Amino acid sequence: MGSVVSARRDRGNGEVLGLVLFFPAMLGLALMVVWLGRKVDAGAQVRAASEAAAQAAARQRTPVAGLAAARRTAAAVLSTGTCAGGSSVSIAGDWSPGAAVTVTVTCTPRRADLGLLAPNPVTLRATATATIDPYRAAGR
Repeated sequence: MGSVVSARRDRGNGEVLGLVLFFPAMLGLALMVVWLGRKVDAGAQVRAASEAAAQAAARQRTPVAGLAAARRTAAAVLSTGTCAGGSSVSIAGDWSPGAAVTVTVTCTPRRADLGLLAPNPVTLRATATATIDPYRAAGR
C-alpha cells in the first residue's frame, strides 16, 4: 500500500514541474502571436492608407492641395491609433493630366501596451501610385 501512495505523489510532482516549465513557454508564444498579429494588422492599415491617400491626392489640382488631401486621408484611415506618434506622408510626381502621383505613408506601430516583452520598434512604409485624370484641366 505504501508504494502506491508514493507513486501517486511522484506523478503529481512531475505534473507540477511540467506545468512550471511549460507555462512560461506558452505565455511567450502567446505574446509573440499578439505582437505578430498587431504588426500584420498595422502593415495592412498602412497599405490601405497609402492607397487611399494616393487616390485623394490624384483628385486635387495642385501639388499643395494633393499633399494636404493625402495627409488628411492617411490620418483618417489610421485614426484608430495604429501609429505611435502619428504617420508621415510624402508625395511625388508630375502634376499634369495623365501623370502618376506616388504617395508614401510611414508609421511606427504602437507597442506601449506590450511592455518590455515587445521587440524593438519597426517602421512600416507603404507606397501607392494613382493616375491623375488625363481629361481634366491642370490647376495653377
